[in-house]
Amino acid sequence: MGKKIVVITGSPRKRGNTAALVQSFTRGAEAAGNTVTTFFLDGMDIHGCKGCFGGHSGRECPCVQRDDMDKIYPAVKESDVVVLASPLYYWNLSGQLRTAVDRLFALEEGNGNLLRGNGRASCLLMTAEGNGFGDVLAYYDHLTEHLRWTNLGHVLAGGNMDVGDINGKPELQAAYDLGNSIR
Repeated sequence: MGKKIVVITGSPRKRGNTAALVQSFTRGAEAAGNTVTTFFLDGMDIHGCKGCFGGHSGRECPCVQRDDMDKIYPAVKESDVVVLASPLYYWNLSGQLRTAVDRLFALEEGNGNLLRGNGRASCLLMTAEGNGFGDVLAYYDHLTEHLRWTNLGHVLAGGNMDVGDINGKPELQAAYDLGNSIR
């Protein structure tokens, strides 16, 4: 039986270089028998965390805010693997993705921590104009350690400024292979 994989994409470009990585990863993951659900954050209405500590993991909608995170929470709760996909913006994940990651905190509140541990794993897919991934990798490593998620790996594709720059590059195959390795 395949794994349930959730991809949260923080790129504003539906046909950009990050999207190409996600598509390649998804093809590989589905070829291995997994189910992939992708959320394209740029088309969603997601507000920033208010730091209210009013969330509760046991509720159907764990956050006090009512927005499109209500679509993401159930998928993440049921997932085996969470994939974070983003272009590199100022040495970190995009603001869209950081906002969604912050809001996942509601799944840690209340009487049952539904985010941390639970045998969940994660992957990181990123593109950038340059190759300065060190800071975002440090953040990602800290995040996965805190959440007690198994880090399955990452694909970091530098040298991709314009849409389509990633075409024909080995990182597309690496994304496919990473997706295909999840069993």
